[in-house]
Amino acid sequence: MQIARDHDSADVTIGVAGPDREPGPGPGPGPGPGPGPGVGTPDPDPAAVAAVVDARPGTRAHYRTTRTPVTVPGVAGTTSVVSFTGDATWDGYRMVSGRWFTRPGEAVAPTPFLTATGTRVGDTVTVHDGDKAVTVRIVGDVFEMSNDGMVVLTDAATFPSDSTTAEHHIAVEPGTDVTAYAEGLNAALKPLGVTARPGPSGQASDTIILINSLTAVLTLMLVAVAAMGVLNAVVLDTRERVHDLGVHKALGMTPRQTIAMVIASVVVIGVLGGGIGVPVGVALHRWVLPAMGTSAGIGLPTSAFTVQDPPELLLLGLGGLLIAIVGALLPATWAARTSTSTALRTE
Repeated sequence: MQIARDHDSADVTIGVAGPDREPGPGPGPGPGPGPGPGVGTPDPDPAAVAAVVDARPGTRAHYRTTRTPVTVPGVAGTTSVVSFTGDATWDGYRMVSGRWFTRPGEAVAPTPFLTATGTRVGDTVTVHDGDKAVTVRIVGDVFEMSNDGMVVLTDAATFPSDSTTAEHHIAVEPGTDVTAYAEGLNAALKPLGVTARPGPSGQASDTIILINSLTAVLTLMLVAVAAMGVLNAVVLDTRERVHDLGVHKALGMTPRQTIAMVIASVVVIGVLGGGIGVPVGVALHRWVLPAMGTSAGIGLPTSAFTVQDPPELLLLGLGGLLIAIVGALLPATWAARTSTSTALRTE
C-alpha cells in the first residue's frame, strides 16, 4: 500500500517531493519539488534532463511527469492533470478497476475524481486549461491520493504541458550500484542545476505508520485476551480433575507427563480456533476494507486485500495452537508440582 500510495519503486529520483508535499509552483522564486535549482533559477528543460538520464549507462527505465492545474465543468476547485512521458507502469501504480492508459486520448483517474464528475470507467471528461480544452476517455480507476484524489493521469501526447517543473523517476539495471549510479548521474546533471537522489521518493507515511502501530497493539491485546481465556478454562478444568491427577501420580505419572496431558487437552481447541479464525479473519478483512474505502470516498486496489501469502496464513493458523499451549502452560505446571497426597485429599 505504501508503494501504491507514494509510487516509490524508483531507484533514483529527480525533483520528487516527499509523500505528504505537493510539487512547488514551478520556475522562479519559491520552493521547488525536491532537490533542484536554487531560488530564482529557472528550471531546466525536462527534455534535456531526460536526455542525460537516458544516455547514462545502467538506466533500465525512466519516465517523467509534469503537473498542470485545470478546471472541470461542474466540479468545484482545481484539478491537476499529470502528463507522463515514458512508461510508468513499473513504478507502483495500482489499478482499482480498468487498465492503465496506452494511447493518446486515454486517461486514468482515482475514485474521488470519478465521484465528483459523476463519471465511471469508459466515460469521457473534458478538462480546461485556460482557453485549451482537452477531452479524454477514462479507461481506468487508479489508486492515487495526491491533490485529494482530484487528479487525471494521461500521456503527454494527450495533454502537452508548458511547465518546466518535472519529476523524473529512474529504474536501474539489475546489479547496478544505485549510489554510484546517482553520483555519476549528478556529475552529468551538474550543468543543468538539478540533483538526483537514490532511494524511494519519501519515507513511510506517518498515517500508515500510525495504523500499523495501532494494529500491532490491538493484535497483542487480542492475543493476550485469548491466552487469558484459555488460562481461565484450563485452570477450572484442572482444579476439577485434581483428584484424578493425584490417582495418575500415585500410579507413576511423572511431572513432564502431567504437563503434557494438560496441554494435550487444549490442542484440539487451539487447532480449531486457528482453522476457523484465519478464514473468518480473511473474510472480515475483505469485507471491512471496501466499506472503509467507500466511507472515505476512495477505491482500493487488489493489492490492499492480498496482504498474506498461503505460508503466512498457515503460520497464523498455527498461532491459535501456540496461544492455547501458552495459556495452558501455567496450570499445567501447577498440576505437575502438586504433590500426590495433596491431590488425593482434594475432592
